[in-house]
Amino acid sequence: MHEEQLYLAALNGESEKVSELLAQGADPNLASEAGEDTGDGGLPLCAAAATDRVEVAQALLAAGAEVDGREAGGWTALLWAASNGNADTARLLLEAGADVDAANEGGDTPLTLAARRGALGVVRELLAADADAQKYDGDGDTPLDIAADWVGVHLESALLDQVEQDGWEYVVARQFAKDGTELVTVAGRSPDGAQTEQVQAQRGHAAITTLLEEATDVFTPVDQLVARALAHRDIDEDAETWWVVADTLIKRSDDETYEALARLCLSEDAREREFGVDAIAQFGVTEDDKPYRERTLPLLQKMTTTESNPQVLRSVLSALGHQGDPRALPQVLDLIGREGHKRTMTDPIALADVLPPDHAEGLALLIAMTREEEDEVRDWATAGLAGLDADTPEIRQALAERLDDSDLRTVAEATRGLASRGDTRAELGVKRVLAESDDEYARDLVTEDETQPEA
Repeated sequence: MHEEQLYLAALNGESEKVSELLAQGADPNLASEAGEDTGDGGLPLCAAAATDRVEVAQALLAAGAEVDGREAGGWTALLWAASNGNADTARLLLEAGADVDAANEGGDTPLTLAARRGALGVVRELLAADADAQKYDGDGDTPLDIAADWVGVHLESALLDQVEQDGWEYVVARQFAKDGTELVTVAGRSPDGAQTEQVQAQRGHAAITTLLEEATDVFTPVDQLVARALAHRDIDEDAETWWVVADTLIKRSDDETYEALARLCLSEDAREREFGVDAIAQFGVTEDDKPYRERTLPLLQKMTTTESNPQVLRSVLSALGHQGDPRALPQVLDLIGREGHKRTMTDPIALADVLPPDHAEGLALLIAMTREEEDEVRDWATAGLAGLDADTPEIRQALAERLDDSDLRTVAEATRGLASRGDTRAELGVKRVLAESDDEYARDLVTEDETQPEA
């Protein structure tokens, strides 16, 4: 009985009940037969993975659940997470040692399942864990074959074809998945309402195809990659496909690709100009070198005088900041100060990146941004101010003012800036962040050795 209760509690995300049952001796490795007639039985960890119950999965693993335990058909928890696009649970399972390439009896691997669903977030986790990007599924297809076949497919129609039955009613719902791609759900109901079913997929196939091409050394021409980025610009929540494609091109670091991107910056199409700027901004950049800066900086400086599209100008501003060169400061100040310009976090990021330590006007503007109403602007302005090489009473005071900020990430950035300058007021920020914030990034900022103030 315990195994059935544990399975259903895991399936429903009832973490407290799961903990109670485990404490009472329920075995996390016993499969439940509950719902056997409908195929609902199985391992608790697989149930948690299929429904993205991360807290439940953590509890089960801590209680000794086998991370690669198999259900009927050879399904593991990671296969379920991949099939349903659950990146958070997939990450947890991989960190716990799950076999990244374990296939079920049909030959499906986590990567082929995630590629078919269009689950960009899961694919990223699997590739980061060194999944075999060339391993075939049971039909002899690679993950790249599968993802590429879905690019350009009308997702709603394809899903409806999978489940459509005569007389049933169907509805289509769209929302964003956690990884930023659009999640499409087709749900059906029988005429008498007694039966229901649904299928889902995500619009991540173009981005996944790009990642898998890179992982398998498949070269795709620039124009094809750009077409993918443009097609998804307004579909993804935060331009995920756009940036996957841009990152792929950035890594190429060759003159031919650079020239293609430079031509895009001069295109008559504003979206092409925007993409060209976004990709060329960090083209070929490594930790120690910016080999194309002497060609890129003049191009961007000229665009500040010739470009009129606000979105493209926003990309130009960001790109100028990426150059990290004080020669871009006049153009950055010009763009930030234009009439009608809307303040965003790009402003302090770009300004801090090109600001020399002795420029009074730029420093005053950056300090003013640390007092902006918008949290993101204050946060990034404070981070930029904290990271400057300069150390003046004005900088310290501006940072100290942020120790009382309502946004705890801003408090953490201010704390870092004060501590790096040996200002003992940083101790107040450390205490506040550790007492009030559960944000891992903020807590890490104030607990790093270099952020501890000198006595």
